[in-house]
Amino acid sequence: MAKRTIRIAGDPVLEKKCREVKEMTPRISELIDDMFETMYAESGVGLAAPQVGVLKRIAVVDTTGEDPIVLINPVITEKEGEQTGDEGCLSLPGKAGIVTRPNHVVVEAQDRDMKMRTVVGDELLARALCHEIDHLDGHMYTEFVEGPIHDVVYEEEEDEE
Repeated sequence: MAKRTIRIAGDPVLEKKCREVKEMTPRISELIDDMFETMYAESGVGLAAPQVGVLKRIAVVDTTGEDPIVLINPVITEKEGEQTGDEGCLSLPGKAGIVTRPNHVVVEAQDRDMKMRTVVGDELLARALCHEIDHLDGHMYTEFVEGPIHDVVYEEEEDEE
């Protein structure tokens, strides 16, 4: 496993639609491992393949630190409710903005074994699933921000003050 470089907003790869994954290969398996390592190292809750420069329909999500989810070729099949809150992105470090997302989503995707699975997400997990799937279609949360994007002060910084 290796930590990969995260592409930053403005990189053209983040604006491209990703290609479907047809089969699991050793390279894709390694990519998934690297994506988890990168996401955890950067204290993220989700990471999409284009964020590490790979135009494949793969995302990883873990909103609890204990439930890693691999999504290959994900599709949102249900959306319900609404939540509005601060959202950030590893591709736009130190920034956040208010975004309205569904409060409940159902996602159909393949897992690491290329078996179909259903992921049901509420609240933060629903937000993360929508955010990462948007990346696979070449969209960043900044397209949906209501109002200005603002600086984020991380807890470690607040403790030092």
